Amino acid sequence: MTETKVSAGTGEISADVREWRQILARHADLTCALDRELQARHGLGMSEYEVLERLAELPDQSAKVQKIAGSVHLSQSALSRVIGRLESAGLVERNMCPEDRRAVSVCMTAKGSLLQTEAQPTHQRVLAERLHAPLVKSCEPTA
Repeated sequence: MTETKVSAGTGEISADVREWRQILARHADLTCALDRELQARHGLGMSEYEVLERLAELPDQSAKVQKIAGSVHLSQSALSRVIGRLESAGLVERNMCPEDRRAVSVCMTAKGSLLQTEAQPTHQRVLAERLHAPLVKSCEPTA
């Protein structure tokens, strides 16, 4: 295990801190690139696409909000806003769960399924271009 030390005022940064910063920079770069490309080409943010993608992976393209929350990295309130935007756009429908009246299920509509299918190549292309490539300055388009 790497020893973690940051010397105050000396400008020395430990290997762990450098690695953590690289992870954060890669995440920011990918998030920004995905947001930009998905929005420009399909009118979707990265979070909206992620929810549609998770629903598309399910046999009935439907899940309880709680299950979706466990698979995406959003707070409960952020997920609720994303689902609200998707619902307003006609891409998903929210329904009360018949087996648990306290739970809400989200079901992808035909329109949502079509848009997710259309956006998938863009998502995959951005990941292929950016995931393992040398890190470029965050939020700048690729050449």
